[in-house]
Amino acid sequence: MRRSHGVSAPALVCSVAGSDSSAGAGIQADLRTFAVCGVYGTTVVTAVTAQDTAGVRALEAVSPELVAAQIDAVAGDLGPLAWKTGMLATAQLVEVVAERLRHHRARNLVVDPVLVSSAGQRLLDEAGVERLRRDLLPLATVITPNLDEAAALLGAAGADRPSAREAARLLTELGPRMAVVTGGDGGRDTMVDTVHDAATDRTVELRHLRLPGEPVHGSGCVHSAAVAAHLGRGLEPLEAVTAAAEIVQDMLAGAQALGRGQRLIWRPASGMDLL
Repeated sequence: MRRSHGVSAPALVCSVAGSDSSAGAGIQADLRTFAVCGVYGTTVVTAVTAQDTAGVRALEAVSPELVAAQIDAVAGDLGPLAWKTGMLATAQLVEVVAERLRHHRARNLVVDPVLVSSAGQRLLDEAGVERLRRDLLPLATVITPNLDEAAALLGAAGADRPSAREAARLLTELGPRMAVVTGGDGGRDTMVDTVHDAATDRTVELRHLRLPGEPVHGSGCVHSAAVAAHLGRGLEPLEAVTAAAEIVQDMLAGAQALGRGQRLIWRPASGMDLL
């Protein structure tokens, strides 16, 4: 373990994702989650969005050269113990991110395949999805799609759409060690995350309480960041996924209606005495 002035230093984790001006999703949400999980967060910015609680107003991708330089800077000096990817914006960025992560032998990679914003805007085209499937998923330890993203990655739609259990198993055939298909309906009061571990050929369901209220912006980002944080702290994949689900549930419970659209996750710093 790293030590600084005699004190154990935190594990380092890196988020490769877009910037969200509302701070509800993207690197801002990831950094907040990393802090809650007790790891030091670093970032590689792939895109800048003008975004509020109602949706994405504008988006501009960062150049592939600058994204590559950011990855090289973080990997070369800090050597993160885990990585996560979020919004990658273009097929070219997916290719560059995969190439640089492979070059640096990045470990404990969590891929959150951000294809559509929580408000419904498309964030990665079909060419990008194909690059993600071909170049990035084989590098992943864990992938965390929701049901719609899982179907898109498998090229399935409508009547051909697989169940969550089947989707999780099929996704691991694309290369990742573990697939977590989130957001399944477990009944009136329950949500289900379906987890398939290719190493053991075992599928489990993680059930958690369906929280009341309007949808929450950035919940997928928080979930994947929490998984990466726990991998960085040394947990095995299923342990990391289970621990992440508990933290996400706790953070979602504090979501606030701060704007006119979806609620935002907010958790005060530990020990703060709020009036």
